[in-house]
Amino acid sequence: MADFLEIHPDNPQPRLIARAAAVFRAGGVVVYPTDSSYALGCQIGEKSALDRIRMIRRLDDKHNFTLVCRDLSEIATYARIDNSAYRQLRSLTPGPYTFIYEATKQVPRRLLHPKRRAIGIRVPDTPIIRDLLAELDQPILSTTLIMPGDEVPLDDPYEIRESIGHCVDLIIDGGHCGAEPTTVVDMTQDPPKVLRAGKGDTAVFAS
Repeated sequence: MADFLEIHPDNPQPRLIARAAAVFRAGGVVVYPTDSSYALGCQIGEKSALDRIRMIRRLDDKHNFTLVCRDLSEIATYARIDNSAYRQLRSLTPGPYTFIYEATKQVPRRLLHPKRRAIGIRVPDTPIIRDLLAELDQPILSTTLIMPGDEVPLDDPYEIRESIGHCVDLIIDGGHCGAEPTTVVDMTQDPPKVLRAGKGDTAVFAS
């Protein structure tokens, strides 16, 4: 059964953040809260953890995973962003958006869409993830915790433990964070195309 950590959503306890980071570093699969919903995450290079996430959510190789980054400078390491896109990102991050960009060579091929070299990028607005990313000093590979057959993410940490506690290594209880996934925007198109309307305001992308 997964470990269960209750971390304060506004003032995360440093010792608990360090414990959570250790699970990531050990190749674990972690359920964690974001500013839109709970998510499943692991370290970028952990293929076995990635395979476990695919199994939990029953994802095929066409699924776009997301790199959860701490800031814009880290995003630039993994995604090709021009000046105009950078300015737009500054106005929308951190926040409940996932942006699809052309990936750089720093992104492992197995994380990319099979027909194009693209990756989802996200900067959540939540202290737990901010502190966790700082402790890890690298992005988290992530996907929204929507179970097969469901239309909305799981949002109760105790229900999550009952449902998939035997499939993951850690569940971070950060309280209620909502059950609405991010707004997903394909930034490889001109103008950008909203692929999924979620918590983030889509009006900013109206042409």
